[in-house]
Amino acid sequence: MTFVNSEFLRDLKAFDIPTCLRVCAGTDGSVTFLLEIMTRKDVSVVTEAQHIVKADTEMSSLLKVPEGSDVNYRLVTLLAGDIPFVRALSLSPIDRMPENIRQDLMRADIPIGKILRKSGIETRRDFDNINITENDPLFDINRVLSRSYHIVHDNSTMMWINERFPVDERWDL
Repeated sequence: MTFVNSEFLRDLKAFDIPTCLRVCAGTDGSVTFLLEIMTRKDVSVVTEAQHIVKADTEMSSLLKVPEGSDVNYRLVTLLAGDIPFVRALSLSPIDRMPENIRQDLMRADIPIGKILRKSGIETRRDFDNINITENDPLFDINRVLSRSYHIVHDNSTMMWINERFPVDERWDL
């Protein structure tokens, strides 16, 4: 099994974007942690939506779970200081999450990177795709970089995440 998506890396290298954004979009670690280092500010989470849904056909395929399985749907914005940097959607099969992670995730105010670091479990991030769009604005910015990946634990998808980043001067750190 290949863990490095060469197309993802090729595309990321080709984008004309600020270096700090390139680093955040290319990390296979915590975006939250990188944002705190780059901005020298605490990163906070604003929860836009969080609820348990039943996996539909698309989610079932994405997460490799049976249709109808309980999935935690979580949409958040990550802010450094009062500046929004990332909108993140996560889908997490409830029965694949260790209890301590499930409890922290349901609290909604803790970034996933911090939850995983605190738990001490070993995970990896397997990249799916990355692209830039010009027609789906985020934080009043038209040019948006989007990436998606799986967080894998014990060779099963524990979470699928899509992160969207505005491509603008906020990344000139």
